[in-house]
Amino acid sequence: MPKLKTKSGVKKRFKITASGKVKHGVAGKRHRLISHNAKYIRQNRGTSVLAEADVKAVKKWAPYGLS
Repeated sequence: MPKLKTKSGVKKRFKITASGKVKHGVAGKRHRLISHNAKYIRQNRGTSVLAEADVKAVKKWAPYGLS
């Protein structure tokens, strides 16, 4: 059986925690921030945990986990 490849977009965008949860950066923080209010920018700082409905797909795209 050949080795499975990890989707290269998943390598760049997600991290898997020790407990198996998936962390991701929040979208909408790259450009055009002047049109967003300060509350939006502040609340979307850092990373957040991915919803359970999406975790299954991300783990399928990363068959051996992410380091």
